[in-house]
Amino acid sequence: MSSHPPLGVVAVGNALVDVLAQTSEEFIAEQHAAHGMEKGAMTLIDEARAVDLYGQMPAGVESSGGSAANTMAGFASFGGHGAFIGKVADDELGRIFQHDLRSLGLKFDTQPLIMGAKTGRCLILVTPDAQRTMNTFLGASVELSPLDIDEALITQARVTYLEGYLFDRDQAKQAFIMAAEAAHAAGHRVALTLSDPFCVDRHRSDFLRLVENHVDILFANEEEIKSLFMQDNFEDAASAVSSHVEIAALTRSEKGAVIVNGEQKHHIIPPAPVTQVIDTTGAGDQFAAGFLYGFTEGMDIETCGKLGTLAAAEVISHMGPRPGCSYADLLKKAA
Repeated sequence: MSSHPPLGVVAVGNALVDVLAQTSEEFIAEQHAAHGMEKGAMTLIDEARAVDLYGQMPAGVESSGGSAANTMAGFASFGGHGAFIGKVADDELGRIFQHDLRSLGLKFDTQPLIMGAKTGRCLILVTPDAQRTMNTFLGASVELSPLDIDEALITQARVTYLEGYLFDRDQAKQAFIMAAEAAHAAGHRVALTLSDPFCVDRHRSDFLRLVENHVDILFANEEEIKSLFMQDNFEDAASAVSSHVEIAALTRSEKGAVIVNGEQKHHIIPPAPVTQVIDTTGAGDQFAAGFLYGFTEGMDIETCGKLGTLAAAEVISHMGPRPGCSYADLLKKAA
């Protein structure tokens, strides 16, 4: 790694505004029958469906979201300095998103989309078992292209963090490779989160190529890593990933996490205690925030993993995918 870059992490991801509402199992079942909504999964929807579903949902809470942007909110809460690259439209939701990120002290200067799609949004339904079912209208966020990759910004960050959800479009794939090459040319690391097993299923060969050629740190949950390597059990998938990346941070819900660091080293990280699980939205995003904060501060792998589980435990104890308190304060208490 070169001399101390001014930023810890720059993330490239979907710029979305989340609408979160608590709902019943019956509502999900009705939506499944009528529209094929899958409980606990993320379904891509068009603008017309987004408007229709929004009209049927119980009253919700609106807040800036997007997986990598949530991670950056957590990273900033620990005290990290970072930036975000993502596409919003020049509309009200776009301005809300921009304001929210900048108010956290994060750099966000991607040019908004002037013509065409509106700012993307994710309609999240949370059932009494704390499972989240996401319906995502990607809108302007998928218009991110290589033109939006600020290579000068990327060279200023120790880690460039790429969000798998964005990987659907060819221009986004090109943007990822451009960002990764800029990071590596500067002697810095590239991290990727797989985001969703359905996403991995759709683009497995492209994801494998990206991981093999451009990624140093991989974040995935149990289902995603099994999907990537087409393995039926977690242990086989965890063994398979070890020869592909420098570090794989694999989350396992209530079982904590496993950090694979080279062929022989599997660090088992127990979950941090949580009094009550309210909403699992953002658990993986915040795990990545804690891990990346530790990593960019030069902490050992086990400590990075523990910071990840600490942040994940905090976020699942309340509604919404972003920190409910200062992670820097949490760290002081834990210390």
